[in-house]
Amino acid sequence: MSPFREDDPDKLEEAALLVQIAQKDQAALSQLYDRYARIIHAIAYKSLGSREECEEVVLDVFAQIWRTSDRYDPERGRVDTWVFMLARSRILDRLRSLQRAVKTETASIDAAQIQSNRSSVDPIEDALVLERREVVLAALSKLPDEQRQVIELAYYRGLSQSEIATQVGISLGTVKTRIRLGLSKLRIALGNWE
Repeated sequence: MSPFREDDPDKLEEAALLVQIAQKDQAALSQLYDRYARIIHAIAYKSLGSREECEEVVLDVFAQIWRTSDRYDPERGRVDTWVFMLARSRILDRLRSLQRAVKTETASIDAAQIQSNRSSVDPIEDALVLERREVVLAALSKLPDEQRQVIELAYYRGLSQSEIATQVGISLGTVKTRIRLGLSKLRIALGNWE
């Protein structure tokens, strides 16, 4: 027996949208996005408190819908229930990721301080290295957490993009995008500083 009543055309339409999305119909995904993106964003904001984090959650949810819509079973529940369950999972993933990012940031700052404590022969070179480090750390601190996290994992810990995707629990494409965006913002923040 279907969980949809005959007098519930919106829910029947949403189930049909998922069938179309499973057939890679972008217009159907767009319609579902228009129905739920604002709600998911609002729910995520209550947990995450950051617009950028919420936008990432919304993108992750709809990317997952695009990839897994063929797994939706209308016999097990309504579309909105399924979408909100996906959103809840992505919000929890994001909260865990933020907790890991704080630990990684602390470790990378400690590593930078240890590196700066090594003395070289030339005190002028030491001063220049210290100044560069401070400028780079200041620019890094202005990046969104998810971009700073992947850049630090790549440059401070030497992880490949695939290793970062596995460790953080996001797709390889998302890692590449975050690194590209973060490096672009760093380039702008550092300007012509040399």
